[in-house]
Amino acid sequence: MNIWNCPADIPADFSCVATIGIFDGVHKGHRVIIDKVIDAARERSIASAVLTFDPHPATIHCPEADVRLIMPVQDRLNTLEAMGVDATWLATYDRELSLLTPDDFVRQYFVEALGARHIIVGEDVRFGLNNSGDLTTLSELGNQYNFTVESVADMCDDDGHRWSSTRVRQLLSEGDVLGAGRILGRAYRLRGEVQHGYKRGRDLGFPTANLPASDLGVVPADGVYAGWLIRTVPGTSSVEKLPAAISVGTNPQFNNTSVTVEAHVLGRADLNLYGEQVALDFVRHIRPMMAFDSVETLLERMDDDLLQTARILGVPPAYRVDPAKVTAK
Repeated sequence: MNIWNCPADIPADFSCVATIGIFDGVHKGHRVIIDKVIDAARERSIASAVLTFDPHPATIHCPEADVRLIMPVQDRLNTLEAMGVDATWLATYDRELSLLTPDDFVRQYFVEALGARHIIVGEDVRFGLNNSGDLTTLSELGNQYNFTVESVADMCDDDGHRWSSTRVRQLLSEGDVLGAGRILGRAYRLRGEVQHGYKRGRDLGFPTANLPASDLGVVPADGVYAGWLIRTVPGTSSVEKLPAAISVGTNPQFNNTSVTVEAHVLGRADLNLYGEQVALDFVRHIRPMMAFDSVETLLERMDDDLLQTARILGVPPAYRVDPAKVTAK
């Protein structure tokens, strides 16, 4: 897949079927649109193209909202490539772009740069100054600039909620990683570098890989989750997918104040993950974060967390490890 960052990167004779969006998470609703773009491009024997943006427009319009990405930009590009998109224009979203009128935006980006012959968008598309351009505007501009427009109806849950990145963020904020995964079409994933933590878990028989929440994307609500830790084995191209109980929160049992994401790989005392980039896939919420009357009560509940995690993931049950056998220092 060709990846472009500015109009100068795009061949002068380029023509395409295109779409536009942030596509954060590349959820199932996004995939319907992108698949249609790819199919329409093949029918016309021209390229398929996605116009997307970095940073997220909210960082310009509502910086105080601290909107975090569901999916890192590189993962977004990798996913588009895997779907079969021919080219993606990763345009810089800045104040200058935000002030373009709908006409100027369409002319500069779709007509002059991308040579779009057909544009496929969701029915809720918005673009141009103050989001004043919509589907009707785009169709009118298509008549003016000689491209056709096709809209795709919103996709919804059984309960009527529209599939959207906003909806995914809401579900994650509620700890409903299962619901978020239904929209995404896969388990929700966080990526980060394993760092040293307080190292209490190893002394309790639950060594963990610690990821500071401040370095991550959208962090699910505080609680304990069943999931997977995915790593590339150092020095190889082999990828390991390891069953893990994942804790999100400040760990109120020990009066911590910083939110961390900690993953305990079931039954493993031999992992040294410090400095590694790992991914965590969140499969299902087990329980909320809480403080217990004693450390012994906490350990009993953590033992149960491990059994629930194994049952949810369909792996053999595991128990706390011998602290003396933990190899990571």
